[in-house]
Amino acid sequence: MANSPSMKLTSVQELVKAAPRLSSIPLQFLQQTQTALSVPTPSSSAEIPTVDYTLLASPGSGETELQKLHSACKNWGIFQVVNHGMSPEVMEKLRGEIEEFYELPLEEKMKYGGDGEGYGGGRVRANGVRDWGDRLYITTNPVHLRRPHLLPQLPSSLRDNLETYIQTLKALASGLLGSMEEALEMEANEMAAKMDDGLQSVAIIYYPPCPQPELVLGFTPHSDATCITILSQVNGVGGLQVKTRDGSWVPVNILPNALVVLVGDILEVFSNGLYESAEHRVTVNPDKERISMAFFVNPKLEAEIGPAASLVMKNPPCRFKTISTEQYFNNFFGRVLDRKTNLEALKIDN
Repeated sequence: MANSPSMKLTSVQELVKAAPRLSSIPLQFLQQTQTALSVPTPSSSAEIPTVDYTLLASPGSGETELQKLHSACKNWGIFQVVNHGMSPEVMEKLRGEIEEFYELPLEEKMKYGGDGEGYGGGRVRANGVRDWGDRLYITTNPVHLRRPHLLPQLPSSLRDNLETYIQTLKALASGLLGSMEEALEMEANEMAAKMDDGLQSVAIIYYPPCPQPELVLGFTPHSDATCITILSQVNGVGGLQVKTRDGSWVPVNILPNALVVLVGDILEVFSNGLYESAEHRVTVNPDKERISMAFFVNPKLEAEIGPAASLVMKNPPCRFKTISTEQYFNNFFGRVLDRKTNLEALKIDN
């Protein structure tokens, strides 16, 4: 899911608390295309590809998993990872601590607010419509960019377990990107050199239940501006949907304890279009809250974002412009998040 623009606070959780039997949805949350939000039947859900990270990293058995990874990135733009090294016990502790955080009084949560980072409510999207969800957004890497009032000031148990989560996913991301570089047959370290000690952040998102879920979206349709995003369905409540190649929206079935990896726009650019970023959205539940975590993985600020020279040479023409990481994100945050408009702006008309 995408990184954090600035927002005015409109806490959806507080709205639901104030009116637990909400009879009508406030206009600012109403989606205009209601037919597109009809809940698909369970039979239409997507069994996205699964990659076993232990096998992928094993010298003797990694080739088959490498091909599965390559196929998933080319044909789906999304896959789930099992045996990834993230402890289920840590995840269960995080679940309880995140639930406790969101149960804090609004005044307490607002201590973690800020301009573009920290705690905030439903963001304004295209046509002025807000997402049905609150979030805590934190820059985690490079460490010197961490805001002193955010991660360092979280309750100690949440902070410690979140740090474990961040470091585990940082290592996982590095391993996955190395495998993708190999699968794409890029020059050695061609992508890794841009990603080493790159920009990373985490978003902890709370989607309250909604009495009319077909009228709202937890997160608007979009592809992520990242290289890759790693998602965790913290409390086991579904809602993630992916847009298939035929243009239909299908719910994503996630295995217990699995993590979901999304190909982002930057990886599509690096691969010169061989890998496609996944357009996705989040629906909400009429009865249950949903909590998810997104770990965003990006190049370092001084790197350039553009197609890998080795891939353009083997598979011309060059399909995307080259731009600095800093300019890329300045452009991204200057737009309203909407489908794949961020990527479209980088395409070269060949």
